[in-house]
Amino acid sequence: MNVRRSAAVLAAVAVFGSAAAPAAFADDAPSPSTALPSGLYGKSDPKFDGVFRQSYALLALDTAGVRPAQKAVTWLTGQQCASGGFAAYRADASEPCDSKTPVDSNSTAAAVQALAALGGDKSQDKGQDKSLAETVDKGVAWLKSVQNQDGGWGYNPGLPSDANSTGIVVGALAAAGENPADVKSQKGKSAYDALPKLAMDCGKGDGAFGLADAKSGKLSPNADATAAGVLGSLGKGLVVTPGKKSADEAPKCAKPDTAAQAASNGTGFLLKLLGKHDDHLMSAMPGAKDQPDQGNTADAVVALAAAGQGEQAGKSAEWLAKNSAAWAKQSGPAAYAQLVLAAHAAGMDPRDFGGADLVERLTAQGPPPEKGSSSDSAADADSDEKKEDGGVSIWWIIGVGMVAGIGIGFLYSANRKKQQP
Repeated sequence: MNVRRSAAVLAAVAVFGSAAAPAAFADDAPSPSTALPSGLYGKSDPKFDGVFRQSYALLALDTAGVRPAQKAVTWLTGQQCASGGFAAYRADASEPCDSKTPVDSNSTAAAVQALAALGGDKSQDKGQDKSLAETVDKGVAWLKSVQNQDGGWGYNPGLPSDANSTGIVVGALAAAGENPADVKSQKGKSAYDALPKLAMDCGKGDGAFGLADAKSGKLSPNADATAAGVLGSLGKGLVVTPGKKSADEAPKCAKPDTAAQAASNGTGFLLKLLGKHDDHLMSAMPGAKDQPDQGNTADAVVALAAAGQGEQAGKSAEWLAKNSAAWAKQSGPAAYAQLVLAAHAAGMDPRDFGGADLVERLTAQGPPPEKGSSSDSAADADSDEKKEDGGVSIWWIIGVGMVAGIGIGFLYSANRKKQQP
C-alpha cells in the first residue's frame, strides 16, 4: 500500500516546499551522497521512503518464511520517535524527534505491521519479542492519539482523513491484535465510520474510493485508494490468506452506507477496471501516455483476494508474473515486496514467479538473512542485483508533482503508481 494521496501532497508541500517537490521525486533520483546504514534495504535516497520500503521488505520476507537480518530490524525500530510515531526517514536517529519531525500515519502503520509480524503482536501466545512488542504498542498508541474525529486518519496529524491512510492504519491495528472497530475518536467514530464517507456513489464514482483534490477536496475515483479502502473496510492488513480460485460473481453496487458495502462497491470497481485492460491496471499521468501499472495491480491483487475474488486475483497475479520483472528491478525493494505479497495473496509461489525468485531478489537488496533462514543462499545473489534500486521506491514513499500556478499536486508512489482515471 502506497502513500500517494492528496493529503500527502499537502503534507509534503507544507514540510518541504513546492520547489523541492519535483526534484525530490524525479524518476531517476540520484543515490544519496552519504553512506547508507548497512541494515537498510535499497540503495536509493531513503529520505522520503526509508521506513516504508524497509517495513515492506521485512514484512514480505517474513511472509515468505525468511527471518530478516537483526540489523535490518534494529534499523527500523531505531527510527521510532519517543512519541511512538515514525517519520519517513531519520538520517540521525540518535537525535531526538521534535515538533519539526514529520511523523506520519503511513510510515508508522507500515512499521507496526512489519514489526508485529516479526514477533511484536501482543496477542500471540508464544514467540513474542518483548522489545518488538513495546515498539508496536508505542506505534499503536501514537496512531490512536492522532485519529481524526470522523474515525479516520490523514497522512500527517491534522490532515483530513483519506482512504489510503485509513486503510493502512486499520491493517496495522489488526496486525497488532486490536479490533479496529473498538478504536474510536472522542466523538465515538471508528475507521468503519470514516471509510464509507470516503467512498463514492454508484454513478459517476462507480463505487470507487476517492482521492481528494488538494484544492477543492472533491473526490475522484482512484484505483490505489480503492485497493486500500477495500482492505481497510474488510479489516485486513497487507498479508492476506489466499482466497478461493473459483470465479466469483461481481458484487452489485449500492449506497455505501456501511464499511462492508463500501468494500463490496470498491471490489466491483477494481474488477471492472481490470476487466477493461486484460487483468491489469493502467496509469494515467497528465501529458503522458498511459502505461501498465504494476504497483497498483499488485495492490489490487491483495485487495481482491481479501474480498474473496480469488479468480481475478489469480489472473492479475499471473499477469504480474509475466510483466513485472523490469519494473521491480528498476524500482527496488518495495516493488519486490509488493510482488511477494501479491503472490502470497494469490496462492502463487514467490520463489517461482514467472520464473523469478522474488524472495532471493528481495533478500539481495539488503543484509543477508539470519542463519538458518530458508533463504540463506540468497546472500550470494548477483551483486549487481544488490545495487539495483533505481528510481524512487515506495511505498512508496511519496512523489509529488505540482501543477504550475495553482499548487495542486498528484501524489505518485516510487513504484511509478499513477492516478487512475
